[in-house]
Amino acid sequence: MSADWARDSQLSARAALHAALGEPARLAIVEDLATSDRSPRELADRLSMPSNLLAHHLEVLEEVGLIARSASAGDGRRKYVRLVRPLKAGLETVRHSPRGEMLFLCSQNSARSQLAAALWTARTGGPASSAGTRPASRVHRGAVAAAGRAGVSLAEATPRSLGSIPSTSQVVTVCDVAHEELEPASNWWHWSIPDPVPTGTAAAFDAVVAELDARIASAAAGLSDSSENKSGRGRRKR
Repeated sequence: MSADWARDSQLSARAALHAALGEPARLAIVEDLATSDRSPRELADRLSMPSNLLAHHLEVLEEVGLIARSASAGDGRRKYVRLVRPLKAGLETVRHSPRGEMLFLCSQNSARSQLAAALWTARTGGPASSAGTRPASRVHRGAVAAAGRAGVSLAEATPRSLGSIPSTSQVVTVCDVAHEELEPASNWWHWSIPDPVPTGTAAAFDAVVAELDARIASAAAGLSDSSENKSGRGRRKR
């Protein structure tokens, strides 16, 4: 039998990925990051894990290319950890489906949260809304143009202030500043997406749309899994 497999770099990379996810704690980290970016402190609290042990597991996951860390756009001393690629067939994690209507939040409600709500409804057919902690006077024209290129419309959208949050909503902060201001509940999600407004280019806004589309597709897959599981239970009852 040929020993070429021993020199196959892709095989070695897949083996390293399997090894990284073979540790239950690291698999738990990846599953938590499948729907929401987290700061190391948030991860440590959610998983009841000492910070030094968490740091070790994050290093392993980073080495195999599963996660990345970036500085907060709000408090630069704070970092967020995110999942950077979907897992291959046979390595899927448990997906967490959103609960209730989607509510996307950012500080000015002029770009990212507006795009997120419009894209969610267009891509999934589900209801979504958005709001800001300090809403701007209008939706940024760059966001309106990017929405049009993505096949959705923000022509009638206007920024609105965040009021009371319905307990049935799935809240998603798409802005580090808003996330850090609002003391999020444990079931909120956070998508750490760079603000395209300071750059102001079409490419910056299109990058936000692409990032939101990828995250929405992943979250929508969780909805599909949940529906299939419920259908399966229903069939077994009959």
